[in-house]
Formats: sequence, structure tokens, C-alpha cells
Amino acid sequence: MSIYLNQRAERLLNSILGDPEVARISIKEIEGGGRFVDCGIQSVGGLKAGVLMAKICLADLADVSIESGDVAGRPCPTVRIATDHPVLACLGSQYAGWKLSSGKFFAMGSGPMRSARLEQESIFERVAYQERPAKVIGVLETRSIPPQAIYEEVAKGCGVAPSDVTFLVAPTASLAGGLQIVARSVETALHKLAELKFDLDRIVSAFGTAPLPPVAQDDFSAIGRTNDAILYGARVILNITGDEDLSEIGPRVPSSGSKDFGEPFAAIFKRSGNDFYGIDPLLFSPAEVIFQNIETGRVQSFGKVMPDILARSFYGD
Repeated sequence: MSIYLNQRAERLLNSILGDPEVARISIKEIEGGGRFVDCGIQSVGGLKAGVLMAKICLADLADVSIESGDVAGRPCPTVRIATDHPVLACLGSQYAGWKLSSGKFFAMGSGPMRSARLEQESIFERVAYQERPAKVIGVLETRSIPPQAIYEEVAKGCGVAPSDVTFLVAPTASLAGGLQIVARSVETALHKLAELKFDLDRIVSAFGTAPLPPVAQDDFSAIGRTNDAILYGARVILNITGDEDLSEIGPRVPSSGSKDFGEPFAAIFKRSGNDFYGIDPLLFSPAEVIFQNIETGRVQSFGKVMPDILARSFYGD
């Protein structure tokens, strides 16, 4: 395959690093090796930075844009993505599958660096892709600046030097951080399908939208709002081929297929004892998923958006 994920992401990043003030970001070379792109910790960041983070997470294999929308009658931006390489872009790159920790620091690593990891995640058994780039790029959702040990861990894991590692970082409660999370509408649908053993080779292209919630006061509240944006507001269209019968798997794909569906994520999280692993994993998927068969023309829809729950989460209604 002639598509190189880290190379594509690096090319996109370099196109904006010459004028970082436009995206309200800052770049710092780390002593001991590594590069840190602040998209919302000490730098303000913004919508442009969020789009940049999302596109780099997707290895620049998807269009990402902000469009007008509404939630329960109130104006609310919508994050839209479209890709002709959904499996590679979303599961091979965007999925947050690398646990990174050192001392008190912890973050889930996303982005094309995952495709270069020598000890690959189980999802790559389905994606069947790996590369050996000279440099790697990742995205971290955290409020802390990654310590040198994290650069060293990723460098060792990818077979590169620490100086060849770049992280884009933003907290959940920030414009950029929230946007790059909400841009995962298609990714959550594909991950659910992978868990349900759907043949991913049947997915030709994908389109997804999700509302961008107001920035929350703190990261904990922001986790609730960004999850709700996907669980109750995301709509995904998958163009597929092959067998038309989705009667068994279809209802299980959207978030409504979970026993925990039906109230804001903050309440679900609290009920689980603030333990992500205590939440039904079937919950983490878009509100609505539509399958369009490009061979037969048949369209099948499952799930629906829940504006009332979104209004409670976003606005306290």
C-alpha cells in the first residue's frame, strides 16, 4: 500500500507550523528529544487547532469541517467528517488504543504513531496494516505536558529516536480537545462493528456528524458532554457492499443497543462508580447508524438522535 499514515500527518502538520499563531497553538522542542504541539494547555488553541488535531488523528485521510446545526432548537456547531478510507483512517490511526503512563501522567494515545507500534494492538488483526516510518506523530487527550519518559516509551515502541516523536496535546475541556473527540463519530461506529465481527472490508466510505458541545468548566464535565455528543447526537452513514441482511447486527450497532443507554453519560459514569470498565462497552457508538448498500441501493437505518438528553447535558435543561 502506498499510503503512509505518519508521513501524511507530518506533511499536514508542517503546513501549519510555519504560522502557529493562526491556530493559536505553540510548538516546543523537548530537551532530550521530541516535539510538543500545545493545542490547549498553555496555548489557547481553538477551532482551527481542533480541526488540525482531528485531521492528524485521521492521518489526513478524511475531510473534517465545522458546520451549522442545532440541539433541541438551539444553535450548535456540528463536526462533520467524510472519508473514502474509513477503516485505515479511523481504526488504523484515530482510535485511542495506546495507554501511555509515567508517574502521575496518563493519556490514551491516538493517531498514526499507533500504526508504527512494534507490539501492535489487537485491532490491527482486523485492519492488517503496519508501517516503519522515520518519524511518528500522535495525539494525546490530557491537561499535562507529556514527560520525557512518554517520548522515550513511544520512540522505543515505534523503533525511532525520541527526537522523531511529535505529540499534539489538548485537554478535554478546551475547544480543540473537545472538537477532536467529537470528530470520532465514524470511528466509534467502526470500532463497534469490529467488536461485533462485521466484515470491515465491506465498508467503502463513511460520513459522520456530531454536535460540538460548549466547553465545560472542567475535564470531568467535558468527558460527559463529549461522550453525549457521540452517544446521543452522532449520525453516521456507511457505504457498504455485500450481504443485505443486517437484521441481527444492525440494532446492536448504535448506542441504543446498550443496556446503559438513556441518560447523560455523567450519570451513567457515576452509577458505575466512576469506572469506565463498569460501563457496558456496547454503549460507545453513535446515536444513529445508516447502512447504504452501493451494490443494491438498499438503505437500512438503526438508532436515533436524542436531543432532549443532549440539551440536559449541554445546557442543563
